Amino acid sequence: MPTTTPSFLSPNPQRYYYHQPIKFHHSSYTPSSATTCTMPHWPRMEIASSRHRRKDKVLVIMGATGSGKSRLSVELAKLFPCFEIINSDKIQVYRGLDITTNKIPFHQRNNVPHHLLGDVDPSHGEFSPSDFRLHAGDLISDISSRRKLPIIVGGSNSFLHALLVERFNPESNVFEDESSPSISSDLRYKCCFLWMDISFPVLSEYLLKRVDDMFDSGMVDELAEFYKPGSDNRTGLRKAIGVPEFDRFFKQYPPAGPIQDEVHNPMREGAYQEAVKAIKDNTCQLAKRQIGKILRLKRAGWDLRRLDATEAFRSVLMSDSHGGDGGGEEFSDIWKKQVLEPSVKIVKRFLME
Repeated sequence: MPTTTPSFLSPNPQRYYYHQPIKFHHSSYTPSSATTCTMPHWPRMEIASSRHRRKDKVLVIMGATGSGKSRLSVELAKLFPCFEIINSDKIQVYRGLDITTNKIPFHQRNNVPHHLLGDVDPSHGEFSPSDFRLHAGDLISDISSRRKLPIIVGGSNSFLHALLVERFNPESNVFEDESSPSISSDLRYKCCFLWMDISFPVLSEYLLKRVDDMFDSGMVDELAEFYKPGSDNRTGLRKAIGVPEFDRFFKQYPPAGPIQDEVHNPMREGAYQEAVKAIKDNTCQLAKRQIGKILRLKRAGWDLRRLDATEAFRSVLMSDSHGGDGGGEEFSDIWKKQVLEPSVKIVKRFLME
């Protein structure tokens, strides 16, 4: 583990202007004898010989944007206090735009250590899959050496692939380049994959609601402050969904004065709604691409344990349509039975392997 922090990594901010799209009721669920991590043979084993070392264990929570990955990771980390979370969302690694990028707020982390979440200085340009492989790999080594277990959490499958495969070619994009070799199932860690899945019609409807919640929480003000005329929106944090869509709006109507007054000006309402629609469309398209990549990883032989959260998220949408509190206790009950409890069983078996 490097003794100094690389220049493009910056201290993680302690304050987030973040919405809570689902009004979660925190579960009091406690699995029998699961709240301690008693592993007499921890995954980072002693060197068996000069040539062989047993692989470090890694828990991976994957899924499309908006599928509840962060919630599950924090709940598991509270039940198994030896867990630490490493973010694998390639936009959330950057500092800034906390509403736009949907970072989990500090107060909802429940004192669980989070790494590479808002740590990268966006002024240093692109944080590549190779960068992620290097720095997340160092974090895994450090966490494992302290007899704790890393949870990799995020929707960026290109980052997951770069980190986890035994041999990674930074010049090849296995998800987009048809001439690239097939995805390898030879992994450099002993992995347990939890795949958060939601039927796409339900997920799409929820994502539309989430975008509305983001705007209610001040996303436009955040984007207006971030706006810089003439910037390149093809790299780093500026690739975040919301930045290029509203850059076009701000280019036509430069922000000045109270931004809410500006965007709801009747002369500008059409352009504003066009930007909002583009964000919603692009968010749903992102989710569709992410699901496609996950299916490719599964076909390549990655052992993904599917957790179906469809009914839990449907309860959120049904409650919202009836003027409820976003799912509340009904959501929590379904989530516990269909997502949390199955996850705990899988993780307990994984820890004892």
